[in-house]
Amino acid sequence: MRLTFLGTGSAMPTGERFQTGLLLETADKTLMIDCGSGALHGLARTQTGYEGADTILLTHHHLDHVSDLMPLMKARWLAGETELTVLGPDGTESLVTKLLDAHEYMQDRLDLTVRDIEPTPQSDPHEIAGFEVAAMETRHSMYCLAYRFESPDEAGPITFSADSEAFADLVEFADGSAVFVHDCSFPDEVDVSNHPTPEQLGRTLDEADAALGRVYLTHLYPHTDGKHEEMLSSLGNYYDGDVRIARDELSVDVSEN
Repeated sequence: MRLTFLGTGSAMPTGERFQTGLLLETADKTLMIDCGSGALHGLARTQTGYEGADTILLTHHHLDHVSDLMPLMKARWLAGETELTVLGPDGTESLVTKLLDAHEYMQDRLDLTVRDIEPTPQSDPHEIAGFEVAAMETRHSMYCLAYRFESPDEAGPITFSADSEAFADLVEFADGSAVFVHDCSFPDEVDVSNHPTPEQLGRTLDEADAALGRVYLTHLYPHTDGKHEEMLSSLGNYYDGDVRIARDELSVDVSEN
């Protein structure tokens, strides 16, 4: 299973990072998670391209996670791709309906399947684009779901926190993951809620009862520029696991992680 970071930035563009988007692939399955501004360009840089991404899974509906959704629809239509499935938390069906109402010329251009999904435990996962996906609610300013994607081999799952404060239940949701992608939007000196700082995340990773492989920090605001090593050091004061800063176009094969 391969994870590619299409966008690792935030709602405040820097010119260096697109907004949130992830691409999950196996030999015969493809799933895009979130579709923020620029993520479509990131997708176009992959071999899969927007022609190959026919299922989009949203974590929540903040603009920096959904703003390329309509451009993706139009790109697929113009490329001759006729189908698209959009899934996400409660309100996703309403969101897509309203976007199409605002862009009437896009109505009926694609054979769309849109569905809201609910949190579900690992024992009863959703099947999405051929992946087994568990979901849990995060702690954010908008209703938001974290996702755990089971690996088809022995490499272990991939878990994405989406936007969230750091808390033990979320880390334990990722227990056993080969890759855990977690929001770390701001350095320690920023007083923030709904997102964690490195110290907050480090303490939570240390205190939670979870075995994790590599942790990638994402959703990076401009406030973090030039402070990545400082952030890793701060987090490392509490958690001694393998933690790295994610970057756009980084591709991780969990079988080699």
